Amino acid sequence: MHLACLLVIAAFVLYQSHRVAEQTTGQMAESLGKQLESQLLLIDAGLGRTNPFPDFGPWKHSGNQPGICLSYTPADGSLPRSLCNGSKLSRAEWPTLFETGYRRIFNPGLPAIRPIALNGRLYGTLSITPSAELEIAEAWNKMLSLMALSSVTVLAVCLLVYWNISRVLKPAKTIVAGIKEMESGHLDCRLPAFELNEWQRIAAAINQLANSQQQLLDERQKLVLKLINIQEDERRYLARELHDEFGQCLAAINAVAASIKQTALQQCPALVAETDHISRITAHMLVNVHGLLGRLRPAEFEELGLAVSLNSLVAGWNARSGDKTRFQLDISGDCSSLMEVPAMTLFRIIQECLTNIAKHATASHVNISLIIGLESAILTVADNGIAKRLPFADTTGIGLLGIRERVTALQGRLQLAIANPHGLVVEVCLPIAANIEQTA
Repeated sequence: MHLACLLVIAAFVLYQSHRVAEQTTGQMAESLGKQLESQLLLIDAGLGRTNPFPDFGPWKHSGNQPGICLSYTPADGSLPRSLCNGSKLSRAEWPTLFETGYRRIFNPGLPAIRPIALNGRLYGTLSITPSAELEIAEAWNKMLSLMALSSVTVLAVCLLVYWNISRVLKPAKTIVAGIKEMESGHLDCRLPAFELNEWQRIAAAINQLANSQQQLLDERQKLVLKLINIQEDERRYLARELHDEFGQCLAAINAVAASIKQTALQQCPALVAETDHISRITAHMLVNVHGLLGRLRPAEFEELGLAVSLNSLVAGWNARSGDKTRFQLDISGDCSSLMEVPAMTLFRIIQECLTNIAKHATASHVNISLIIGLESAILTVADNGIAKRLPFADTTGIGLLGIRERVTALQGRLQLAIANPHGLVVEVCLPIAANIEQTA
């Protein structure tokens, strides 16, 4: 579209240049014709002239453009007179294609003819032939000026458009940066107000979406925390029922079996083997109940706290694994400064990690590090198992997902990494201040 407009303007400029050249030639013919008629008038008046008619001297010395030729043809058939002002204009530096096109379209150099007459008598004909090269040179100079002006105009317009577009699209960078911040988890990031209404509406919509997501995330964290508390209450209730009811019943069965055995030894020796079998079954069930109690709610957790519970948990895993896996626990800081929910969360995370390692890792060494600081508690569980890539991508289990849910509910941070050369490193950071507010 812009190229078409430029071509139309160029054609108009060339047409105007040709029209000006024609008008100049016609004006020159008219002026010189009047001079010749004045000479005839003086001759008829008898004022006498030393120069023969027609006298082209005044025109020759008037400083007209070079390359212009004039010719006077008398009406009586005598010899015509002609004169060229200066040498013919040599070809300037313009493209051959431009000259060919200009000559074909406008046909420059056509003569302007004017009759010379006085008192109704025709004395002759004046012909002025302009220089075609001069007209082409003028047209080419105007084209150069047009192209220079167009170049400057296009450059100025491009710079102005670029500046305006950069100014208009500048908020897009801010919006993209804000969306990336929100994508990384910083939902408290908000976009500023913009001048343009369109950007303002987009920013308002994104901020509203972030508010909704933040609200949903807060509600989800509260719900997960509530579910964790309910789950711990249920586990506490089940552990108490198993200990008080089921455990006492098994102990009573074991006592009755021992009493039956004493009676059988005196009255019916054949029943001694049956009573021993009952005692073995009861002992096996007591061992299983004790294990379930440890899984549901460690007895020492209520009485002695997190540190003793963790040491007991690790000691139990070392006893069960024999020499296959060595579990090592390092605790730094005061575990008693933790509230019940974050303390139990750390215990459950370690418990889940050790279970996953025993089931899947095939590790020979596991290191558990717990650092209790003033503002946060940092837990690291590292093994030298067979893991060579991070989970969560295609895992169908709920162990690590459950750990992430617990950490998220307490506004913590969970990071997974592959140990060198292999094995999984689980790092959990729980902010103590946030946990105290959540559990208050």
